Amino acid sequence: MKSNLISPEFLKYVTIDVGKIIAFGLVLLAIGYHTVLHSLYGQNSCQWLLTDGHSAGNGSWQPYGCMMHTYKQKDSVTCAKYIAQWSERLHVVFVGDSRIRQLYFRTVNSLSDEPTEAFKAHSDLLYEHPSGSAVVEFLWQPIVNGSMLNAINSLSERSIRPTMVIAGCATVGINPANCALSNLYLFSPSLIDLSASSKVIWMLQDPVDEEAMWESRRMITNQQVDQYNVAAQRTLSGSSIHIWSSSKQLAQKYTKQSQDGLHMPDVVLSLDIQLLWNLLCNEHLQFRDGQCCTRPEAVSNLQLFTAAFFFLWFHIYLPIHSILIAAPLWLLTRETKKPSLDLEKAAVDAKAAPNLKKDALVALAKLGLIMTYFFLADRNNYFMKTNKHYSHLHFFLAFIYFVFLGLFFSEKSKQTKVLHRDQTDEWKGWMQIVILIYHYTGASQVLPIYMQVRVLVSTYLFTSGFGHFCFFWNKADYSIHRFCMVMFRMNFLVIVLCFVMNRPYQFYYFVPLVSFWFLVIYSTMAMWPRVSAATQGAYSSGGVLYMLLKFFLLVAIITLFYASEVLFEQVFLTQPIQSLFVSADSSIHEWRFRWQLDRFSTIYGMVFGLFFILGQKVKLWDDSGDAGLFSVPVNAAVGFVALIGFIGYSVFASTCESKPSCNHIHSYIAFIPIVCYILLRNLPGWLRVRYSTLFAWFGRISLELFIGQYHIWLAADTQGLLVLIPSSPGLNTLLCSFIFVCIAHEIHCITGVLAPILVPSDLKLLLRNCVVFACVLLPVAISRGVFFA
Repeated sequence: MKSNLISPEFLKYVTIDVGKIIAFGLVLLAIGYHTVLHSLYGQNSCQWLLTDGHSAGNGSWQPYGCMMHTYKQKDSVTCAKYIAQWSERLHVVFVGDSRIRQLYFRTVNSLSDEPTEAFKAHSDLLYEHPSGSAVVEFLWQPIVNGSMLNAINSLSERSIRPTMVIAGCATVGINPANCALSNLYLFSPSLIDLSASSKVIWMLQDPVDEEAMWESRRMITNQQVDQYNVAAQRTLSGSSIHIWSSSKQLAQKYTKQSQDGLHMPDVVLSLDIQLLWNLLCNEHLQFRDGQCCTRPEAVSNLQLFTAAFFFLWFHIYLPIHSILIAAPLWLLTRETKKPSLDLEKAAVDAKAAPNLKKDALVALAKLGLIMTYFFLADRNNYFMKTNKHYSHLHFFLAFIYFVFLGLFFSEKSKQTKVLHRDQTDEWKGWMQIVILIYHYTGASQVLPIYMQVRVLVSTYLFTSGFGHFCFFWNKADYSIHRFCMVMFRMNFLVIVLCFVMNRPYQFYYFVPLVSFWFLVIYSTMAMWPRVSAATQGAYSSGGVLYMLLKFFLLVAIITLFYASEVLFEQVFLTQPIQSLFVSADSSIHEWRFRWQLDRFSTIYGMVFGLFFILGQKVKLWDDSGDAGLFSVPVNAAVGFVALIGFIGYSVFASTCESKPSCNHIHSYIAFIPIVCYILLRNLPGWLRVRYSTLFAWFGRISLELFIGQYHIWLAADTQGLLVLIPSSPGLNTLLCSFIFVCIAHEIHCITGVLAPILVPSDLKLLLRNCVVFACVLLPVAISRGVFFA
């Protein structure tokens, strides 16, 4: 009996369009949820940093709702010098017992490599950085009593008050009488007065390891420590004093690592100092991966104009859309003497006539909503963000899961040719999924994985060279329309994001890279003498020689640019094209790095395309059916060589010493794993004609996935992860991924709708649109100094 668990009526609703509607509803729910969170708990990420968080494994800590930068010594010194430029100097004061003294010493060590000087127990300490930009001070006040009160008052009486004061104590004051608890309220007014000019932090006490405590300290128990912390929170909460409770949370995991049961182990001290430096410096240094304690990026005039444009189009769309819906109904219901057939025809005509304009209006209105989500996700603190924390388990678990999922959704293709459309879409799809997993899990720190992903990026450029070469060879279409259409489809989303997200074109490095190499392919194929299938003698030795000479000339030019950094900069730093190749700090280093890393990948694809077409012409292989490409012995021999090449590159990727040395060799041998994959994928006929429909679906929106991940899946310009559901990482990943994929598909559809409208086949209309686009960009270019050195 046929199962009725999944009926055809149900399956017809399981579509991407339904998914987009659900995704839109989920975004609205996320906005509402975060609105409630902000209204209840505020939007102060400094408070989140000090209050809550969780252990992220590998000795790392994840604050609640924001990203924490890992400060190295040079960062700390830079921060101190920066603060000193705008005020007297960085002055941090620690007030408390031996635990607080541990933080003092660790802070000093984070500013200098010099060994800590011997100190006298139960005494004040002072450190001044040789540059004079930072002073770190410790005041020995182990008990909350009059002595501590006098110390706090003395800080308030100084002519120059400290930048930050960290106070805390308990262990010495814990005794059977527990008298210190009753003294907390006595000096809270002095702390509040000090907080008017200094950032004052009261540090809650970390738990102790009662079993490892010395006999003389046995009276110190976690129960009494907790009572002390509760008293401190009750006394100081609601005031301008910051209560540091996240240190207690992270210390709970490492209590057993304490050597004497009382003092904090190194891992806790290191994380505590990281929290303090993030609190002090993030706002000043503006690290992209340090979002805690920072204000949202200021909105530029260009972003305001862009928002006004989408706002205008959305409000034009709404009334017109209402009219388009109401007009046919009005025509059908109004009283008239004409036959009903005419009424129906008029209604159909009224509905069909404005379809082109309606589609454009709908597309722009949807695009405006999508860009609003982009802005909310990554240009302010409305949604939360977290750091990436790599683990082999997360990376390989996700990788294996998608491998099996892709194999499950597989079927036989109607196409049998080598590198047919279904196969290339599948190829792009699974590569894009791997790249997404790589970025999401932060796997770039693992050199073998980094090198394998480098091959995937090279593969995109290889397939671009192969595909465009084959098109120009077979079609010989070098029209302006063809050129503009390809450039539009590749650059539309990126250009819109440059306006909305206030980022330079080079920030989205992949699109400038593929656009540049498409221009190179187009110029190489269009230059005289043009060689194509339509050219007489194209397949002769003379035609092939002409093509090889073009390739040789192209390789020579690229090698010259690679060898001469001066020539490279003179060309790419020339106005007005300079703005296309420099990063936000006007540096061309990023473009040169990306360019030279894959400088031959596109040429490899073009050369492969030439020999691929020649092989088809002379029938070197048979791909007309589902049999093997060659005879069984030849298939086995070629497959063995391809497998050796594939394994050989993997061994190289696993054994090379550093990224610079690996990258240098990679540019010369990147074609080996790519060609080997093509052979292994196409040699067996049964494998050549099967493909994964899931991977192919992702492959058709791979460009939108690659670019969209920057802001609505990752966060902080790819440095972190977007958080819609805090405190539930797994559910948050599923929700963000679902919304991200639906939006990427919708952007792909919007691009398809706008492409024929903005890039029409009529030459006059196309030139008109180009002039309009240039006029829109002209004031932007002038304001950004594009035409001036």
